[in-house]
Amino acid sequence: MRNFIRLLFFCILVSSFSLKAQEVAILKYQGGGDWYANPTALPNLIKFCNNNIGTTLSSKPETVEVGSSSIFQYPFIHMTGHGNVVFSEEDIENLRNYLLAGGFLHIDDNYGMKPYITREIKRLFPDSNLEELGADHPIFSNSYRFVQGLPKIHEHDGQRPQAFAITFNNRIVLLFTSESDLGDGWEDPTVHNDSAEIREKALKMGANIITYVFKS
Repeated sequence: MRNFIRLLFFCILVSSFSLKAQEVAILKYQGGGDWYANPTALPNLIKFCNNNIGTTLSSKPETVEVGSSSIFQYPFIHMTGHGNVVFSEEDIENLRNYLLAGGFLHIDDNYGMKPYITREIKRLFPDSNLEELGADHPIFSNSYRFVQGLPKIHEHDGQRPQAFAITFNNRIVLLFTSESDLGDGWEDPTVHNDSAEIREKALKMGANIITYVFKS
């Protein structure tokens, strides 16, 4: 009986994807990393998408915790930071269920996050590997064309930008962008003093990710 109730509750949560079709949220996690980094980034991306690609995203993104059932209300969850990330076993189970049920997680390394989040991704999907997306993947051309794939927004260690994915049933459920720093490019112009050209590239790439989630 207990398992049946849990399954019924899970199905109700999954159905909420259709009720809140264009909602996005920021993921709050444990471990000491600054999950709250780039506070103006997601609101700016939302505004850009609503103005340019016909979305109707809520202007103010919510914050959800990894282990909370409320993540099932949001088809798109964004995660960022510079440091450590730790998921509990309950977090792992909840986040995996969310992703396999149709959710999407975009993880944008704000520099320094990679060794920690890749460890947790392996716990999340122990039988899968992060696969690098080639420049010919539709996510780089669905709304705006990026001939070379993921654009470089901020320079850190002289490495090329890379987009990695976990797929399930031919659908990306987790996208990890590294050595790009898209979120910095989404922030208000005065935060990083990026040029208009750099910010436009970042926002257009973000719009492509949003398009993949909500319009594919």
